[in-house]
Amino acid sequence: MDTLQKVILYYRAQVEKFQKELSVEKKKIYRIGSFRLLLFLVGAVGAGYFIAVGKPLTAAAVAVVVIIPFLLLIKVHSKMFRRKDYLEQAITVNQQELRAIDYNPSDFDEGACYIDPSHPFSFDIDIFGKKSLFQYVNRTVTTFGKKLLAGYFNCPFDKESDIYTHQKAIQELAENVGFRQEYRILGLLYTGQPSDGEEIMQWKETKNHFNNRPRYTAIKWLVPLINLSFIVLAVLGFVSYTVPCLSVFVFMVLSIGLSQYITKVQSSFDKKLHILHTYGQLFELTEQQTFHSEELLAIQGQLKQQHVVASSAIKELAHSMNALDQRNNIFVTAILNGLFFWELHQIMKIESWKDKYVRYLGDWIDSIGKMDALCSLGTYAFNNPSFTYPTLAASPCYRAEGLKHPLMNRDNCVPNDIDMKGAPCFNIITGANMAGKSTYLRTVGINHLLGTMGMPVAAVSMEFYPAHLVTSLRTNDSLTDNESYFFAELKRLKMVIDKLQRGEQLFIILDEILRGTNSVDKQKGSYSFLKQLVLLNATGLIATHDLQLAHLKDSFPEYVNTQCFEADITGDVLTFSYKLRNGVAQNMNACFLMKKMGIDIE
Repeated sequence: MDTLQKVILYYRAQVEKFQKELSVEKKKIYRIGSFRLLLFLVGAVGAGYFIAVGKPLTAAAVAVVVIIPFLLLIKVHSKMFRRKDYLEQAITVNQQELRAIDYNPSDFDEGACYIDPSHPFSFDIDIFGKKSLFQYVNRTVTTFGKKLLAGYFNCPFDKESDIYTHQKAIQELAENVGFRQEYRILGLLYTGQPSDGEEIMQWKETKNHFNNRPRYTAIKWLVPLINLSFIVLAVLGFVSYTVPCLSVFVFMVLSIGLSQYITKVQSSFDKKLHILHTYGQLFELTEQQTFHSEELLAIQGQLKQQHVVASSAIKELAHSMNALDQRNNIFVTAILNGLFFWELHQIMKIESWKDKYVRYLGDWIDSIGKMDALCSLGTYAFNNPSFTYPTLAASPCYRAEGLKHPLMNRDNCVPNDIDMKGAPCFNIITGANMAGKSTYLRTVGINHLLGTMGMPVAAVSMEFYPAHLVTSLRTNDSLTDNESYFFAELKRLKMVIDKLQRGEQLFIILDEILRGTNSVDKQKGSYSFLKQLVLLNATGLIATHDLQLAHLKDSFPEYVNTQCFEADITGDVLTFSYKLRNGVAQNMNACFLMKKMGIDIE
C-alpha cells in the first residue's frame, strides 16, 4: 500500500467513525427530547389536577419537582446539539479532504481577492484563483489566517534560517493530524467575519467608560453600603423595614438612566467580546499541545506570557459576559440594581479585565493567524506524502530529480529533471507548440515557490538557492492604463533589469518574450536582452520558439545551455513525450497541424 493510499484510508476511516458517533448522538437527542416532552406533560397535567381539586401547594410542589429536571435536561440537550454540530462538521472536513485529493478543491476559498497581474510571479504561475495552488492549500478558518497564508505565497522567505524554521514547523504539523483537524473543526463552528481582528483591536484602543472614573467607583460601593446599613438598622429595630425597601426602590429607579447608558456601551463591544470568547477554544487547544519546533513554540509562547494564559483569561471574560447578559431578565436585574447597582459592577469587571489583559490581545490574535496559516500548510504536506522537503544551497543552484507540477494529475504528469548551478546560468528551452515548454516553466516556478515557503516539493529530490522568483509568462493588455500588451511586457522586462542592477539575486523564468513585435525586431531585441541578463549574472529559464536565440550558447558556452521538448512526427501521427531533452528542437508542428485540420499550406 503506497503512502497516499494510507492518507485516503485515514480520511475515510474518520468519516466512518464520525458518522457512527453522529448516529448515536441523534438517537440520544431524540430520546432526551421525548423525555423532556413527557416530563412537561406529566408536570402540566399533575399541577392542573391538584389545582382543580383545590390543592395549590401540592400543585406548586409538583411544578418544582418537574421543572428542576426539565431545566437540567435543556442544558443536556443543548450540549448534545453542540456535539452533533461538531460531528457533522468533522464529517464535512474529512470529506472535503478526500475531494481535494481527487483534484476537487472547490470547498476551499480560492483567494481571488489576491490576484494581481503586476505581481512578480503569482499571476503567471496560478497561485490564486480557481483550482489554484492557494485553493488547494487553504484550510484557514479565520480571515487573518487567510491573509497571512496569502502573504506566505506573495512574499516567501529568502533566508535559509527562516525557510528551515518554517519547514520544521510544517513537518511537525503535518504529523499532528489530530490537532490540525480539531483546530479546523472548532474554527468552522464559528463563521467569522473579515473585520474580526480589526474589531478586537479597535476595542483595545478605545477608552473605558466606567473604570478609573471616581463617580462610578463611589456609586459602586455606596449603593450596597447604604442598603446594607438600612437592613442592619431594620433588623436591630432602629428603623422600619419600609426604609430599606424604599431605599432599594429608589436606587432601582435611579439605575434606569444608568442602565440605558450601559446598554449603549455594551452594544459597542459585545460583538468584539463574543469573537474573543469563540477564539478561546482555539487558544486552549494550542496551549495544550506539546510542540518541539521553534516556530510553534513561539506561537504557543504568545499565549502564555508572564504567567498569563490566554484561554484562562478568556474564560474569566466569558464569566463576566455571561453575568452581564443576564440583564435581559428585567425583573431580576431591577432587584439586583436596586440592591447594589449590579449592572455597573458587571460592566466595570469587563473593563477591569480589559485593563489587565489589553497588552496581550495583539499577540493572541497574531497567534491564531499564524497557527491557522501553518495548519493549512501542514495539511497540504500531509495530503502529499510523495513530496519531499528540499535542501538549500549556499550559492545559485537549482537541481531536482523527477520534478512534477503539484496540481497536475499524479497519474498523468510526466516528471522532468533540472540541473543548473552558478551565476550566470541560463537554460534556453525550445520546442513545438503543445510540447510542454510552458508547463515545465510553471513546474519549476511553483516548486521554487513551495521550497521558499518551507513546503515539500513535487520531486524525488531537490536542492535550490532561495533567490527571488520573477516571471514573465502571461503579460496582459491593460485597458484601464491604456497600455498595450507589448508595452506591458517591456515594463516587466525593465523591472527584471532594475532588480538585477540593484543587486537582487533573481531566479528568472521567461516565456516567449517580445511576442508583440515583428520577427526580426523580436529576434534582435530578445538576443540583446538575454545577453544583458547573462552579463548581470542572472540565473533562470527561457522558453522560445525562435531557434536563433539558442545561438546565445555560442557566445556564452559556459553559462548557457540548450534543452528542448520535441514533437515526434511519424508519418501523419504527431506524438509528445513531454520529456526534456538536450539540444535544440528539430521538429515544429504548426504546419503539420494546419494540414491535419484541412488548411492548405504552400
